[in-house]
Amino acid sequence: MTALRTALVTPLSGPLALYGAAGAAALSVWAEHAARLPSLRTHVDLEVLDAHPVPAVAMRAALSRRPDVLFGPYGSGPAVAALGAADRPLWNHGGATDRLRRPRFAHVLNVPAPASSYFVAVLQAVHAADPASRTVSLLHAATGFGREVARGASATAEALGLALQALAFAPGQAAHQARQLPPADVLLVAGSFGDELTAARLLLGGPWRAAAFVGAGVEEVLAPLGDAREGLLGPCQWLAHAAPTPDEGPDAAWFTRAFLAATGGEPPYPAAAAFAAGVLRARSLREAGTADEALLAAAQRLSVTTLFGHFRLDPLSGLQVAHQVLVVQWQQGRRRAVWPPERAERPLVPRQ
Repeated sequence: MTALRTALVTPLSGPLALYGAAGAAALSVWAEHAARLPSLRTHVDLEVLDAHPVPAVAMRAALSRRPDVLFGPYGSGPAVAALGAADRPLWNHGGATDRLRRPRFAHVLNVPAPASSYFVAVLQAVHAADPASRTVSLLHAATGFGREVARGASATAEALGLALQALAFAPGQAAHQARQLPPADVLLVAGSFGDELTAARLLLGGPWRAAAFVGAGVEEVLAPLGDAREGLLGPCQWLAHAAPTPDEGPDAAWFTRAFLAATGGEPPYPAAAAFAAGVLRARSLREAGTADEALLAAAQRLSVTTLFGHFRLDPLSGLQVAHQVLVVQWQQGRRRAVWPPERAERPLVPRQ
């Protein structure tokens, strides 16, 4: 059995630690899975380095260990900073950002869909379910991530014939701009977890026909709202019970059981993305051998489906173009997939 030295750089402390730790746990599950595969027969030695508070320093420390495989990190900002300090093939499982593109980041293999796609499907879903909704108010952080989400929403609104007004706020300053936000049929909010929670408390009493927050797409972020979360929409990179049938690696049910056994908790989407990155790395290695250059080329040619979804990189930008973001709505206290139609569990319900 051969040994594979693997390093993950991801937040283990700070505000993103919850999801960073989930990705680390998922890669540990992948390491155990890889060791049992007859096609690999590989012992994966996984080292996890904390990307907080300076991701580039953590990445340089990881590179100094000369690992065979590099992953990480969770979070758009940490990913841009850490991956910018690397110069070799690296699997990005947690940085959902358009900035990790060629030519600057030609060495990065992007697993998640980029942030600019987050409100694309939300607006498509609302437009299909409620054509009378014609105006959109967007509140977004004046950060790279916030601007990317806003850019995708603006382009989609224009394509659908919707009138969109946007207000940006400095991180930590959502309250002031939320009070200035003009009324509209549809509310969209994109920012840090704390800023979205602040905005939700100020805005959800308004007469919006639909309201979507990036944080509504995951289980934990807006949980303090309690019943006020009912009806909210959000983009979702992955739901276990709505995951596709893979043609590469284990399915979502197997992974959920394995993650639960390892951690005692259900896997969030960054865990699924991290496990999928391991599966994709193994598939690329099967096709390319061990050289970094050959592996990078093989990965860039892949078109496969893992438990996380379909994987295919745009040959020009290097961004993920095949992974489909779901739209979920909180209905009776649970996230339900409402878009796209072929994967919807229930129809979208306009707010009362």
